[in-house]
Amino acid sequence: MNICVFLSAADLDERYTAPAREFARLLGKAGHTLVWGGSDTGLMKVVADGVEEAGGRLVGVSVDFLAHKARPHADQMVVAKDLAERKALLLAKSDAIVVMVGGTGTLDEATEILELKKHGKHTKPVVLLNTEGFYDGLRTQFHRMEEEGFLPLPLADLATFVDDAPTALAYLEASIASR
Repeated sequence: MNICVFLSAADLDERYTAPAREFARLLGKAGHTLVWGGSDTGLMKVVADGVEEAGGRLVGVSVDFLAHKARPHADQMVVAKDLAERKALLLAKSDAIVVMVGGTGTLDEATEILELKKHGKHTKPVVLLNTEGFYDGLRTQFHRMEEEGFLPLPLADLATFVDDAPTALAYLEASIASR
């Protein structure tokens, strides 16, 4: 399975890197491929290192203005002309999506993927890995959107929030197997 992971390129505290490293190890050990933003910095590097060390493949999609931060020696690296093309390529190359902790770029990626799913442009499973309750506020906002009629689909049809790496991977594997 090709699993796209949206996440931060920032250097983060161990409370965020440890769960990301665990997910990466599980992904690689299961023989899956990481599809990610291609950066060799911060949490992106932590996850790419973990997948590679566990035997998984790396497919990166960098963007022109960040190509200097791209991971050397990935199994595949594509450089998109802009962020819109990058997001489209990440989605096209993946079977499932995981959203890990991140800033505005990660939030942009997550909301675009959910918007596309809402409109039937893809049916790929989407998991938000809610490390340390990072996405509790977003989950509350999504529930409000659902309750007040802003989501034409139930939130459960768009995304699943999970608290740990094993649950995230198990959910994705079960979702893909049931197709």
